[in-house]
Amino acid sequence: MQIVIIGSGNVAYHLAKAFVMNNIPLVQIFGRNEKELSKISEELKIPFSTEKLQAADLYIICVSDNSVENVSKLILAKDSLVAHTSGSLPKEILAGDYRKASFYPLQTFSKSKSLDYSKIPFFVETENKEDQQILFNLASKISENVMESTHEKRKYIHLTAVFACNFVNHLFARAKEISDAQEIPFDYFLPLIDETVQKIHEIDPKSAQTGPAVRNDKRILELHEQLLKDESLEIYKTMNHSIQKMYEL
Repeated sequence: MQIVIIGSGNVAYHLAKAFVMNNIPLVQIFGRNEKELSKISEELKIPFSTEKLQAADLYIICVSDNSVENVSKLILAKDSLVAHTSGSLPKEILAGDYRKASFYPLQTFSKSKSLDYSKIPFFVETENKEDQQILFNLASKISENVMESTHEKRKYIHLTAVFACNFVNHLFARAKEISDAQEIPFDYFLPLIDETVQKIHEIDPKSAQTGPAVRNDKRILELHEQLLKDESLEIYKTMNHSIQKMYEL
């Protein structure tokens, strides 16, 4: 099978790397950022182009959600299978006259961070069983966890991921702002962060909750509010309100 990856960002890089590591040949990585494509091409030994899209059996679009539709119009081959990697978009967003699919890897990707691709869940949606089998076979060469998912279900998978990953990481960033302002090394908090994440492998998150909000410790909550301002204060109040509402405090 001739496969082309379109994109030069984090998802494109890691998906290309996962393919190469599992001996899945790529005929091209295509995009508009020549500098990033060149880096990927040099590391993974994949031909790249910013001008001419190679003919292929399968195109995997790894670009921002805002760009998926426009990028999909570049693919003119009617006999090809085209999949995007968005967690939220329907496969129908793909604008060409070809077979449409989604190929969603549930993970946070940064080029500087290595990943165990075998642990990443992949969610596949296609127009027919034949294409589903193609993408299942492909994903199964990379991951131990491949599932079918409708667009409706995938929307909620992505929403859950935003809460579990993006929001949590933003709280890490806000926490580091506080520690940096007080010249407290953020490294001190890494064992706490590691334990918090590890704990929910064994305990339901609701049962694992600790802290002044779940204890309804009003004195500490008021003290903390006095130490904060602006966005961090609003986040603190909102999070504590959510915790107390969950536990009916």
